[in-house]
This record gives sequence, structure tokens and C-alpha cells, in this order.
Amino acid sequence: MTAPSSKFVLDAMCLNHFARIDRLDVLRDLLVADQCYTTYVVLNEIKDGVHTHPLLASALEMDWVRPRRLDSISELDCFAKWIERVGAARRNQGEASVFAAAELLGGIAITDDGDARKVASKFGLAVHGTIWLLARACNDSKLTPVAAGNLVDMLQASGMRLPCTGAEFPSWCHERGLIQLSPE
Repeated sequence: MTAPSSKFVLDAMCLNHFARIDRLDVLRDLLVADQCYTTYVVLNEIKDGVHTHPLLASALEMDWVRPRRLDSISELDCFAKWIERVGAARRNQGEASVFAAAELLGGIAITDDGDARKVASKFGLAVHGTIWLLARACNDSKLTPVAAGNLVDMLQASGMRLPCTGAEFPSWCHERGLIQLSPE
């Protein structure tokens, strides 16, 4: 059963690590029916890492993720509100911009920063991480749990911190009600 189209606002961590493993094409295929956004704050974070990780340049050239500016008075107010909520440190500005854009768009924020996700949830924002996206793809028959697990292992090998390994992915997701496992 295909999920209805959603609006996703992607944080740097998801885009960064899919770019590092050269699989932004897979992420695009998983989200093809959805409207995908990021912010210029996130794109600048990614741009800052291109010198160290040249594959990140591909994340700056995506035509399927629409960058969002936060420059009107109401957008800047929303951004400032989220900066205050998640903490004013420079490293939290990406998450704050994603949360502001998600709120303004009525969308779902995608970040793998657990502390930032807790703050967003506390304030009623729809927020999930990469594991949730992969589980969603399994439920929509776009990926098998084994294929999703392979992506988890690749993402972790690139330095991404995720709550389970690829081998653990099916059971971890099943235990949390993210996927249904077929009986063997």
C-alpha cells in the first residue's frame, strides 16, 4: 500500500551520509512521490564539508529537493523561535531551520539528531529520522528489510550514528511498530 504524498524537510545528516555513500539516487527513489525540501542553512552546512568529503558536492546539485529560504519576517520569527528551542549553538542552526521550514510548510522534519527530535516532538512538530524513512520504504514495498539493512550498514560505515545495525534493522523496527515482518 503506497503512502500518500508527504512534504519532507531534510536535515544535513540524512543528505550528507547518503551523499557520502553515493546513494542519493536511492534516497530520491524512496521519496519520488513526496515533496522534498531542505533549507539554505543546511545546504551551507553541506557546502562547508565538501573540501573534506568531495562526494557531498552531489547533495548541492539535487534537482528533487527544493531549497527553502527563511527570509520573510514571519519565516525569520519562526526560525528564531526554533533556534531558541533547540539551543543557540551554531551546530543547531540546521535543525532549527529544518524545523521552521517544516512548521511553515505543514511538513515532516527529517533529522537524526535525537536531542533535536525530542525538542521538536515536545512542541508538536512531526519529526522522524532516516530509520523511519527506510521502514516507510519497506512498508511501501520500495525496499526489502534486507536491502534497508544494507543501507543502514553503509550509512554507519560512513560515520552516521543510527540506533541499530543493518542486521538488527528488521527486528528493531518491528519492535517499535515501524514495520510488520512476514512469518517465516
